[in-house]
This record gives sequence, C-alpha cells and structure tokens, in this order.
Amino acid sequence: MTTFVRIAELQSFTAAATSLGLPKSRASAAVSQLEAHLKTQLLYRTTRRVQLTHDGQAYYERCRELLAELDELDALFERTPSALTGSLRVDMPVSMARNFLIPRLPEFLGRHPALDIELSCTDRRVDVIAEGFDCVIRVGALADSGLVARPLGVLKMGNYASPAYLARHGEPKTLDDLSGHYLIHYALTLGSRPFGFEYRDAEGYKTVDMAGRITVNNTEAFQASALAGLGLFQAPRTGNRRNVETGALVEILPAFEAEPLPVSVIYPRRRHQARRVRAFIDWVAGIMSDYLD
Repeated sequence: MTTFVRIAELQSFTAAATSLGLPKSRASAAVSQLEAHLKTQLLYRTTRRVQLTHDGQAYYERCRELLAELDELDALFERTPSALTGSLRVDMPVSMARNFLIPRLPEFLGRHPALDIELSCTDRRVDVIAEGFDCVIRVGALADSGLVARPLGVLKMGNYASPAYLARHGEPKTLDDLSGHYLIHYALTLGSRPFGFEYRDAEGYKTVDMAGRITVNNTEAFQASALAGLGLFQAPRTGNRRNVETGALVEILPAFEAEPLPVSVIYPRRRHQARRVRAFIDWVAGIMSDYLD
C-alpha cells in the first residue's frame, strides 16, 4: 500500500522507487500483486506517465486513511512518542505561503527532521479528497463540503492605491468619488461578475459597482496590478503593511473597510488522524495567531 500510494502521488514508478529506496522492479511488482489480489486495474501506465484509474483513485484515498491509522496504532503504547515521519500534502493560497508559512517553515521542519512536506500553492479551490491533501488553508467563506474546518482568525482589509495611480486620477475622499476611478477586480473564475468596491455602513456590508481595466484570478497578479498603478485595491492589511511603509502603496478611504476575510484550515473527516497532520495543524494555528485577528 505504501508503495502504491507513493507511485500514485509521484505519478512515476522510478521516482517512487527512488524515494522509498527500492528497485523499480520491486515497486512495479508490488502494484501488480495488489491488482491481482483486488482483481482490478489501479494504474494506467504509459511511457510518459502513470495515472490512477477510477478504482485506483478510490483505493488510493482509502489507503491513505488506513496507513494513517497504522501510524497511530504503532504509537499507541509508546511511553515517549516517536519522531514524526512520512509526508504531508498541504495546499494554501500563494500569498499566505509567501508571507506567513514559508518564512516560518524551517522551525517546523527543524523540530521534525524525518518529515517531508509537499506544498501546493494555488488560489483555486482544490478537491481535498480527490487530490489527496492532508489539510488545506483557505481564505474566505467555506462551502458545506463535509470536511472538518478549524477557524484560525480573520484578515482585516484595507484600501490602497499606488502613488502613480493617485497622481493621475487624484485621491478619492468619499464613496461618490469612486465614479471617477478604476478598481482592480479579483475573480477566481474569469468571466464571472466582479464584486465591486465593498464597504460597511450602519446597515451592513454593501458594494459600489466600479469600472476596472483589469481582472485577475490570483493574489500575486492582484497585488502586482496595484503596484503597477492599474487601479484601487482592496486587500488584507497584513500582506500590504510593508508596501505602505516603503511608500509603494498609499492607504485610502480608511473609514470604508471591506468585510474581514475568515481564514480556516480544513481537512478530511477521519476517525484517526495521523499525528503528523495534527502536529502541523496545531503549528499553523499557533503561528497564524501572530498575523490574524
């Protein structure tokens, strides 16, 4: 099972065998034995890649759960917990990885030298189960997915523009002034309706429709567009504090903040969660408390 899972994750017999310290022939034989035992094909094999079949995907997901339970079982009667081992597969937004997690990751890996992390950085909503993630950090409202969600806090929002943009268009002082400005639009799915400029009044959060010259679908391009002077920019304060300090961005309309963005870590609902997953989630919750409200 361990060999099969590693082949499925790396999509390569050679890479999986190397990572496990096995001959390629032995890795191939292990999968053949599983397929013969289960009486089904688990992998499509081509000269260029290895891909899970439909049955293989279902078996892969169950194998990960069973192997995690075996980790727990092995440690059940240990008086001193053993070192964390194995691999973690994690996903998070690009900006969160760059600004918060990766700078602090050496301390976590330093505590657990036998642990490896596969880190996916993307702003799209990954399929936690189908793609085999142990946990995912998400920013924004969560859909009812059947996954477990642990709230970490919220990101407070600010309104920004570059000095070059303000020199060309002037600084807006009121909501009425927004009619003469452009907003940088963010949409995970290009072609969807932009949200507009968000603000809070006595009745709650509202939006003002605004023109925009550019719509982006990831946070890196979002911030880069603001720094390039392409429009007004509504984004988390934490990730832009340095830009304000250096003068790359100017904070505007401070009385009109958008709704804070909730940050959560989500993970599959399993009866037994591997110790390495619990340890990583607890560590993430600890370091994010330094950045979130």
